[in-house]
Amino acid sequence: MTNKNLSTDSYKGVRDFYPEDMAVQQYIFSTWAKTAESFGFERYDASVLEPSELYKAKGAENEEMVNEQTYTFTDRGGREVTLRPEMTPTVARMIAGRWRELASKAPIRWYSIPNMFRYERMQKGRLREHWQFNCDIFGVNDVSMDVEIIALAYQIFKNFGATDDMFTIYVNNRATMQLAYQSLGITDAQTITTITRLNDKKDKISGSEYLEKLNDITNDSELSTTIKKMIEAEDSGDNAVVAGLRELGIKNVILDRSLARGFDYYTGTIFEIKDTSGENNRTLCGGGRYDNLTSMFGNDAVSGIGFGFGDVSLRDFLETHKLLPDNLSFTTAIVVIPMDEALNLEAQKIAKQIRDKGISVSVDAGKKRVGEKIGRASDKGVEKVIVIGENEVSTQVFTLKNLKSGEEKTGSLLEIIV
Repeated sequence: MTNKNLSTDSYKGVRDFYPEDMAVQQYIFSTWAKTAESFGFERYDASVLEPSELYKAKGAENEEMVNEQTYTFTDRGGREVTLRPEMTPTVARMIAGRWRELASKAPIRWYSIPNMFRYERMQKGRLREHWQFNCDIFGVNDVSMDVEIIALAYQIFKNFGATDDMFTIYVNNRATMQLAYQSLGITDAQTITTITRLNDKKDKISGSEYLEKLNDITNDSELSTTIKKMIEAEDSGDNAVVAGLRELGIKNVILDRSLARGFDYYTGTIFEIKDTSGENNRTLCGGGRYDNLTSMFGNDAVSGIGFGFGDVSLRDFLETHKLLPDNLSFTTAIVVIPMDEALNLEAQKIAKQIRDKGISVSVDAGKKRVGEKIGRASDKGVEKVIVIGENEVSTQVFTLKNLKSGEEKTGSLLEIIV
């Protein structure tokens, strides 16, 4: 034991959720879930613990992530374990494990809202633990599925009350870009990967710096200039996903040939959705098509496309655009208010009878005056109160007061609550 007092601060990079914060979190989660299910998605989940090899197997850049950015440890059995930093490898593992029975049901539409852990530098919109909305479609490699998954992401914003001018959808295609580089005579896979990773940082550096870095990769200034022009060329309308979204009436979508996304496992369509506000100019969610990930498990490759949407960046977006509803905190339908502390237990008995009828109810057993208790209930958004004194207890006749309308209803407990 020690005489030193423990800190009340949470672990660096994570959050405590007090009731008012949890109310916002539940609002976000429920909107995510309802939107996914409106598209026919089924919910799944998995343990936060995964073998570290699951992430290392995806490539060198992911092994670096495991070694430097994740919470990785050796368990008591000598196994190297990682707290999941993302969900895509997990869902790929689950799909691969049951694909024989799932294949006939394709397309498989799954969603989850798991928490993620990544030990990295904290900044606006990014912590060391967060929750992420993940949606994936498996088993059908068709442009309509790419359109659907992005339409779902778009609908999320609409269901939170966002208007099209608040966010922009950026779309690109990894396979199309690879063919474009090959048409310019760039056939080395590593060179294409290096250019792709440079493109991922293009909006964070100047045009001259971008061209200089391209020259370092290609050693050909004319080729570098051609690549830059190709990347910055206007949308010619030939991207099927962008065209399909526009046919659905989604107009705030553009083709961005510099878009790369960070992971090398993407094989086709990739997309990101960004906030248009200067106060929160950042990527909010993103994803893409990955058609080879399940082959890590010795299975045939299963086509898949999906996206992730973090709760931290979404809350920043909602607060930036003032989209969070007022009074999200939970309130009971009725508060029973005893006039004296000696009646607190009687108030609990009455509350139980009300609760047995399926109505949410709480008892204000505090020491404040009745008027103050009624005011506190009103401030919390409670609609009705029942004040009890000795007379109410002895006669079993009560008065239910509606704090919003001012109306009162007197009678037996059953008569006034139905």
